[in-house]
Amino acid sequence: MEEQQGHDLNLRLPAGHWQALQRHCQQSGETLSAVVRKALADYLDLDHQTLWQLSTSTAVVEGVFGGALQVKDLIDHGDFGLGTFEQLDGEGILLDGVCWQARGDGSLSQAPPEEAIPFWVATHFQAEHQMRVSDIGSIEDLGGRIDPVRPGANLFVAIKIQGLFEQVKMRTVSRVPEGMGLLEASKNQAMVRLEKVSGTRVGFWSPAHTTSLNIPGYHFHFLSDDHGSGGHVLDVKADSLNVELDFQSNLRLALPETKQFLEADLSRDISEELHQAEGVSR
Repeated sequence: MEEQQGHDLNLRLPAGHWQALQRHCQQSGETLSAVVRKALADYLDLDHQTLWQLSTSTAVVEGVFGGALQVKDLIDHGDFGLGTFEQLDGEGILLDGVCWQARGDGSLSQAPPEEAIPFWVATHFQAEHQMRVSDIGSIEDLGGRIDPVRPGANLFVAIKIQGLFEQVKMRTVSRVPEGMGLLEASKNQAMVRLEKVSGTRVGFWSPAHTTSLNIPGYHFHFLSDDHGSGGHVLDVKADSLNVELDFQSNLRLALPETKQFLEADLSRDISEELHQAEGVSR
């Protein structure tokens, strides 16, 4: 699969424009690149601050794992995100426009464009806030550092975390037969613990009021810089990490039109099963 790369833009601005940009960055805390990207997105009528999601967390808990779209469709909706593949055939990581598939056998590879997907969350990532965090002892500790920066409890946040991790504990799911629910499927997951590994955590924070749609709280997948390891993050430790946040005020939900989804009973409360299966940090 060909990687989708960004492009550098060099141009000369009038002094007034430059001074206005600097003032805006100082007042908002946004990077210059983020401001320019957002301005261009507005002018060109491109999606930004928009979270695109395929299917729902309730459907995932109930075992609706049949493919609804393909990886090539996913790329149209973002360059950053996470999800899974048909019948839970691995953990998915979307970073810089490239989709990676981490399988239960420990393998990691770029997902083929035709690979089927049942559930994904994606966005065009544009960092609006950056910060350094130090002495991270756990995934809950890291969440506690991010919490004060989030704009309240009712909006989504896309989160990119990069650096050298002293420890990453993660899991990868394996392909399951049709009819098996998420809680049962999670009992067969492969557990991995990495030491002193550089990489990126790709994830989202979702509000509690969206439990039936998304996974509430923090939800992260990990991709090592050497592209040797990846998976669903359960815990981390690190001395120092760079954190970038992209606040999401729009949600576009694409519901599958598959027979399996249309006939599924999605009416019951799945919050506790979701918490047990995903091991997310609330």
